Amino acid sequence: MLEPDQTTFILLSFEGPDIYSQAGGLGVRVKELSRALAERGFNTHLFFVGDPTLPADESALDGRLWLHRWSQWISRYHPVGVYDGENDKVADINQSLPDTLLAKYIRPAIERGQTVVILGEEWHIAHVMTLISDALYFAGLRDRCLLLWNANNHFAFHRINWGQLGFTTTLMTVSRYMKHIMWRWGVNPIVVPNGIPSSMMARVSQAQVRAVRSAVNVPALLFKIGRFSPDKRWHQAITAVAQLKARGVGTRLLMRGGLEPFGGEVLRLAAQLGLKVVPLANRMDDVPSLVRTLKDNADADIWNLTAFLPDDLLPVLYASATATLANSGHEPFGLVGLEAMASGGVAFVGATGEEYAEPFKNAIVIETEEAAEIVAYVAHLAEHPENARNLRIAAQRTARDYTWQRVIDILLQRLEFVALKQGLRLPDSASSSPPASAGL
Repeated sequence: MLEPDQTTFILLSFEGPDIYSQAGGLGVRVKELSRALAERGFNTHLFFVGDPTLPADESALDGRLWLHRWSQWISRYHPVGVYDGENDKVADINQSLPDTLLAKYIRPAIERGQTVVILGEEWHIAHVMTLISDALYFAGLRDRCLLLWNANNHFAFHRINWGQLGFTTTLMTVSRYMKHIMWRWGVNPIVVPNGIPSSMMARVSQAQVRAVRSAVNVPALLFKIGRFSPDKRWHQAITAVAQLKARGVGTRLLMRGGLEPFGGEVLRLAAQLGLKVVPLANRMDDVPSLVRTLKDNADADIWNLTAFLPDDLLPVLYASATATLANSGHEPFGLVGLEAMASGGVAFVGATGEEYAEPFKNAIVIETEEAAEIVAYVAHLAEHPENARNLRIAAQRTARDYTWQRVIDILLQRLEFVALKQGLRLPDSASSSPPASAGL
């Protein structure tokens, strides 16, 4: 029903593809989703809180994808990152975005005979979605648009007016685990999983993998990337490194955290356990620079990468590691685990939203907070490389079902239901169908 030449997608997100705008999985999600929609042929606009030093508007993919950096005038006063000055930016989005969207993007698209799908992400965008719905209704255009709002996590759920949001949009989330959490708030979202770019399915160079493993020069290389948050079970990972060393299993951890204060507690624990932590502050843009850096700091137990880590290096690290520790205690979906699997890595995931993981078949599912659980499985993989090889093969097979193009197929099918629910009036029937009511 929603054909590419008849549909415009507008994505609204706090995070985005800029380095300034990325703090977690949300920035990666909207970057890849918007690109995949444009590659599918849909005109796609991504609005996000962008780097204040970059152009306000930027096009890509032959003009099918537009990046719109919002609230740049505020970001200039908050250079640390997207969440610096968070509340001021949310207020600016609520005040300035609805009228601009209606005048410059939604109304022109509808006048061209297109349906407009507006997808908002996370609590920052919740209130503006209702304001956009109101603006469309009073402009007589609400029945030409589909409005959806997606929850990637339960952050700030207490700040959302659920009755208002559920009345004006269709609610979505990324896993059944998140769906069950949202039930507690009296709402019932539809589930559309997260995805990974098809490019992650490309075979990682084994020469690069061998180079990284040679630079590490121990039986077990562990890799962990994510926010410094207790939910990510950093303490479990750090303690596991110490316990593996105590068991005589040569182990090193390459970690990339965030700017959160909890990072200090993680580093203090490593020091208390007698682990040598070496910060890596210089940017590494390719595998040779990564290999040189690791060799130059060969006496480390933990490499703490504080520089920006390019996306191109991630598949090599996932494939090179004995295990990627995506061992969260609360994970709405687990994008890192799926990315590791797509790259031919062995993912250690938690047991919450990681519904793609089948224990000991395509991944290792960590059921407890005990470091000994990681220790047991890492030691087993180090001693039985054939089991690790089987996990890697099965992992890539599973990941193929979660490429963004396959996820978009699911989304488009879900939108058929949403169109009926919201009373969408298609362009070829615009003159004969009555307008939809505001109640959704």
